[in-house]
Amino acid sequence: MAAPWEDVLRDGPAIREAAAVAVDAALLQGVLMRTEGQPNDSDVVNFAPFTLLPSAVPSALFEQAYAVQQDFNMLVDAISQNKEFLEHTLASTIKVDDFTARLFRIHTQVLEEGLAQSVFLGINRSDYMFDSGVDGTPALKQIEINTIAASFGGLTSRTVAVHGQVLKVLGKPQEASRLLPNNPSRGLALGIAKAWELYGSPSAVVMFLVEEVQRNIFDQRCVENELWNRNIPVIRRRFRDVFEKGSLDEARRLYMDGKEVAVVYYREGYVPSNYSEQNWEARLLLERSRAVKCPDIATQLAGTKKVQQELSRPGTLERLLPGHAEAVTRIRATFAGLYSLDMGAEGDKVAAMAIADPDRFVLKPQREGGGNNLYGEELRQVLEKIRDSPQRTSYILMDKIKPRPALNYLLRAHSPLQVSECVSELGIFGVYVRQGSELVLNEAAGHLLRTKAVEHADGGVAAGVAVLDTPFLV
Repeated sequence: MAAPWEDVLRDGPAIREAAAVAVDAALLQGVLMRTEGQPNDSDVVNFAPFTLLPSAVPSALFEQAYAVQQDFNMLVDAISQNKEFLEHTLASTIKVDDFTARLFRIHTQVLEEGLAQSVFLGINRSDYMFDSGVDGTPALKQIEINTIAASFGGLTSRTVAVHGQVLKVLGKPQEASRLLPNNPSRGLALGIAKAWELYGSPSAVVMFLVEEVQRNIFDQRCVENELWNRNIPVIRRRFRDVFEKGSLDEARRLYMDGKEVAVVYYREGYVPSNYSEQNWEARLLLERSRAVKCPDIATQLAGTKKVQQELSRPGTLERLLPGHAEAVTRIRATFAGLYSLDMGAEGDKVAAMAIADPDRFVLKPQREGGGNNLYGEELRQVLEKIRDSPQRTSYILMDKIKPRPALNYLLRAHSPLQVSECVSELGIFGVYVRQGSELVLNEAAGHLLRTKAVEHADGGVAAGVAVLDTPFLV
């Protein structure tokens, strides 16, 4: 699975020249983040971290990941509409995980009141690694599916040009011409625009629900600009703004500062630290409204790790997607081993198995955002502590995926240039829109490749561990 530039990896002068070109190309292309020192100010910015060279990705697995994305869109949408499945699947989790329980309570309250929302928009990203397996043949295995605030669709739209320039500087123009075009920001905006159109109020706005700390604003601006180019007005607000100024009229239309809101696009709200009591009230107001939420709270719950584990049980996919046998086969082929830690004999056996051989597994809590998973000795210590407690049901266990490392340079501001052994994670963006019971849009919207040094077990670009990359198909 080697890329055709092993020859230049050890050529110090060529690498140094290419790195200087790469950084300037990233700044020119807008592969940007605000700095840690000034996270809410664009006066000082720097390049977002990225690889010097594109990483090799097996073309068959790349095509498989794209081919299954519409199936995953359909599956997430089906789960979000299945109250009984969510209730049954999350029953043990909501007893011990307050965050999931709060989300579920809002979900229940909104259903009891009756949904005002009739148009539904899903933007997700399904993340995979390439497991080298027993015989060394790579296989596509899903890490997770992100159903809220899936990021870097904007910046990854701009890295192809950077890596193309680097390859040309290194004397590889033919290889540069093989890099695939990729523009998820356009695909994500297409879904938001479709939902805005179906909402049916030309004067209404799209509201990006954003963080208090906005280092990754340029990634969001890419999607935002695509909407402005379609003459769709965008406003950016935080939970606290919604709490202070948001309101519903008698038809449960949502208003912010006197403007009707057609679509709420969450780039916030996926971890407990995003929520004060006021923020929970703001979330309830948004969920009760007629506005199209991306995601609505049921779709956020569909992305929990416990749901991921339940989907791997025999018969579950067939019940959720009746009459879609081929889709079920494609989805199931991407699953790694997933195990329940629910109380009872099955969970006891799983906990003992993981404690006995912790390097085979990953322990995953019900959290998004990277940096939460437990591995090795830490996994063993935590499981030994909670093995007899209901607290263990707030986790799931998953087989550890073992990709084959490759050499690359990870470019970060103010960091030395050095070669690293790296592994990559491929994400495919999916977009769907449903009006009533009819799926009117269902597409794969582009891809994201992130790469990190092998010593970093967990975490993404925003968490400061992985860097942006471009796939080179082999």
